[in-house]
Amino acid sequence: MTTLSAPPSEAFDDAATARRRARPWRWAAGVALAVVAAQLAWFLVNNDRFEWDVVAQYLFEPTVLSGLATTVLLAVVAMAIGSVVGGLLAAAQLSDFAPLRWAATLYVGVFRGIPPLVQLIFWFNLAYLLPRISIGIPFGPEFASWDANALITPLTAAVIGLSLVESAYLAEIIRAGLLGVDPGQRDAARAMGFTPAQTFARVVLPQAMRVIIPPSGSQFISVLKGTALVSVIAMADLLHSVQVIYNRTYQIVPLLIVACLWYLVVVTVLTIGQRWLERHFSRGHTAATTSRRRTVSTSDGAAA
Repeated sequence: MTTLSAPPSEAFDDAATARRRARPWRWAAGVALAVVAAQLAWFLVNNDRFEWDVVAQYLFEPTVLSGLATTVLLAVVAMAIGSVVGGLLAAAQLSDFAPLRWAATLYVGVFRGIPPLVQLIFWFNLAYLLPRISIGIPFGPEFASWDANALITPLTAAVIGLSLVESAYLAEIIRAGLLGVDPGQRDAARAMGFTPAQTFARVVLPQAMRVIIPPSGSQFISVLKGTALVSVIAMADLLHSVQVIYNRTYQIVPLLIVACLWYLVVVTVLTIGQRWLERHFSRGHTAATTSRRRTVSTSDGAAA
């Protein structure tokens, strides 16, 4: 029996003696990026109009720090309320009760479709439609009522507007995470005697969190930056605080740099926290993936 052998020109190279392929385009791209970075650094350092001494002067100004605290507070409150309402909306959209599912879908469509700035201005002017806000039985007696102008302050309007927007987005994020869990996981939990509540808390939710955390973290960062919109309703957030100062001193650029620096600091901290949560909820999945890769690598090596 004659065996065919590959000609020398078609023989495979030995991996132990193979050399890394030269990639000149990577070197060219690296040099180009280094030149751009150096030019940007030169521009930032040598342009006196940035007024870095003014930036340093106002970076820890009490009014700026107070505005920063308001910005973070608004983001946390809007995210907390949005998470609770979004979870309820996600459950409603996955419900078998059609009217509840339709109502939740309509809610998400409306509050995702209207720009946040429009919603903030609308809620701030709610007193035009409802001079008095009351609680009672529909078409029946009232239990309590309040003056809408006194109740709807800039803080109230900001919390309502941001929370409604966040709840609509988070509803879709949570719904996608719950749908991403294999239905077989629920069947297995049911076979083990878990109640529906135990199945959700111990099986479905921990697996869904791996899908929910990344977009929810990004949404938290988005609402933090979106709090800058509340300056249009005279809310004393970070942007409004620096605007008050530069309207008095006319040092617009350095004060805007102060705001940018604080936004970057807070977003960086939130990003680190998001990465930690992602690793925490992906531990089992990451370990299983690594184990499968090692198994495949070992079997390929044995076959060779």
